[in-house]
Amino acid sequence: MRCYGQMGTDTRRAVFLDRDGVINENRPDHVKSLSEFVILPGAIEGIRLLATLGMPVVVVSNQSAINRRLVTFETLAAITVHLIECIRSEGGRIDAVYYCPHRPDEACDCRKPRPGLFCQAARQLGIRLSGSYLIGDALSDVDAALTVGATPILVLTGRGRVALAASNGRMSPSVQVCEDLLAAARWICEREELARSARVATTA
Repeated sequence: MRCYGQMGTDTRRAVFLDRDGVINENRPDHVKSLSEFVILPGAIEGIRLLATLGMPVVVVSNQSAINRRLVTFETLAAITVHLIECIRSEGGRIDAVYYCPHRPDEACDCRKPRPGLFCQAARQLGIRLSGSYLIGDALSDVDAALTVGATPILVLTGRGRVALAASNGRMSPSVQVCEDLLAAARWICEREELARSARVATTA
C-alpha cells in the first residue's frame, strides 16, 4: 500500500503516538472501561512538550477489543474524549485519533504494522510521513514506522522492555530507545532544535 504524503510534496510532519503502554497503562486483558484507563506518569507532560513543536500530534492504536466484543465503540469514544480533555486541561493537545478495531486474524490494512492508519492520517491531515515520528512500545510500532519512512522511537513502558528483549540485539540502528513518553518527547525536541540550528547556520 502506497500512502499519500509518504513521498509527496507535503512538508508538514507529525508525531504519532501509540496509546496503550505509551500514554496509558497497558493491560493484557485490554482497556475495557474508563476506570481501567490509567495515564502513565509523565505522559501528559510529554504530550504538552510535543505540542510546542508545531507538528500535529496523532494517536494511532490497534484496538482489537472492539471486534473481540470486549468494548463498544461508545466506550472507546468516551475514553478518547477523556484523554483529549485531560491533555487539553494541562496545556497539551491531541490533533487526531485513529483506531484499528480489527482482530489480528482479520488481516486488515489498518492494523499495525500495516500502514493503513498512517495512510489515512496522511491523506486527511496533509502529513508527510517521511520524516515524521512514531512513539510506540511494540515491535509492530517500530515496523510500521520503518514501513512509512517515519523515525521509530521505542519506549520501555508497556511492552517496551519485552519488545527490546525479543529483538535479540537485531533492532534497526534507526530506532531510538527511550525510557518513556516524556523522555521520547525531549529527544524529539532536542533533535528538532539541532536540525533548526543547522538550517540557520547554512543560511547565515
